[in-house]
Parts: sequence; C-alpha cells; structure tokens
Amino acid sequence: MACTESDYAYLRELVLKQSANLIDPSRNSLFDAKLIPVVRRAGMSNLHEFVRLLQSERPTHLHRAVAEAMTINETSFFRDVKTFNLLRENILPALVERRRSARRLRIWSAASSTGQEAYSIAMLLAEHFPETAYWDVKILGTDISQRVVEYAMAGRYRRLEVNRGLPARMLLKYMTRHEEEWQISPRLRAMCDFQQVNLCGPLPSLPICDLVLLRNVLLYFSQQDRGHVFRAIHRLTATDGYLFLGNAEQAEESTHHFQAEFSGDTFFYRPVSNGW
Repeated sequence: MACTESDYAYLRELVLKQSANLIDPSRNSLFDAKLIPVVRRAGMSNLHEFVRLLQSERPTHLHRAVAEAMTINETSFFRDVKTFNLLRENILPALVERRRSARRLRIWSAASSTGQEAYSIAMLLAEHFPETAYWDVKILGTDISQRVVEYAMAGRYRRLEVNRGLPARMLLKYMTRHEEEWQISPRLRAMCDFQQVNLCGPLPSLPICDLVLLRNVLLYFSQQDRGHVFRAIHRLTATDGYLFLGNAEQAEESTHHFQAEFSGDTFFYRPVSNGW
C-alpha cells in the first residue's frame, strides 16, 4: 500500500522532533528513496506498514534510524574553494600566530558528515603550517548520524569521494591506496576525533574552540532551532575565534552573538563579547 499524506506528515514531524530537520511536503519523495533500507531492516514490506509500526510500538531506535536516514550527508574534500582559500591565507595564519605561545588549537567541524571537512582542515595545517605538527591540535567532527560518524572515524574513502575536490598531490601525500579505496594517513587521523552530536539537543562537554565550521546545515533548521544553535556555538567559541557558515547561510538569528566580516569574497563571523 502506498503512503498517505498523513503518513508523510507523521514522518516529517518525527524527523523534526528527532533532528530539527524541516522537510517541506514538496519533498515527500525523499522518504520513499531514503527509508527503503530502514524499512527492510525492520522487516516491513513497504513504507506505509513501517509507519504503522512506528505509530503502534513507538520503537525509539527506529525513530532515530528514520532521522539519521533523512539527514543530508552531502560533503567533499575542500568543499567551497573560497572558504578554504580564506582559511589558508588569512584565518589560520592569524590563529597560529595568536596561539604560538600556548601551542594549542581546537577546531570544530560541527556538521562533519563523513569527515572530509575535518580531514581537509588537517591537511591544510600539515601542508601550510608544519610547526603545528608539534602542537596540541585537535579537530573535532560531529554529526547527528552515528553511521556517518563511524565512516569518518575509519578515514577510508572510495575513488569517487577522493576525486571530488582533493588535489592529486595531496591525495598521494596524505592518503594510502588500498585496492579501490584510499586511507587517511595515521598522522592526520590522530589529529581528528569524531562523535555523534545533535546540535539542537543538549550538547555534551566540548572544548572552547578557536575555529568552528557550521556549514550547510542551518538551512534545514527552524528559526527557533537556529537561534538555539547559535547560542550554543557562541558559548563554545573563543572570544578571538571564528565561525564559518555555508555560502547560502546567514547568521540572522545571531546578531547578539556574532558579527559578520567579509574577506576574499567570503563571509565569516566573530563572536560578540556581550552576546551571552
């Protein structure tokens, strides 16, 4: 039996409650495409039956599985070249200089998906700031999906994934080929930690960060949830730190927390000291 509009409405509400991801009714077909593996693992023959299972037994692990399956996990190495050029030419040199005495850096990829963003930052540091090899550097990658967190932790990517945005020279320098896959070097993997985090829920204990990348995720949050996320990010950003959003995103709910700056055709944000 095909899904009814009430089935889709139930799934949209479930995803909203679980992950703060707003799915427009015009995109109902995403449920049909993305939930097939979850439906099969639950022993159901179609999505309509699966919704009845969710409504009747309310199994918590399946609710989470639905939210994770509907998370947008689009990423690539060095995604948005202008952003990484600005990081290399302006932001990271400033941070390295200011942290030279402490020899410590904390960077947060707050919607890291399968980890390419975090590993791209690690490559930038290794390639252009070799002195940080002797520093206390940690790059934290977080995502709501445990599946993609585990993928990032493994640090192993298919040919198609490394062909998207990763220069051949850096591929050969920082990754090792294993048949049809490429493995991130132990040095870069040691710089990166990954964990499951729901940005719209209570955050676990996280360090104060010098640089936060919160890119291409706010588009899927409600205005209220965006405000919540900005307040949480502000508390975890160093007073002289930086926040980067996606190119299509703005910090309109954060005017009391972050101020926008513009350089190299790219916006970035600095925390406002009285924003708490």
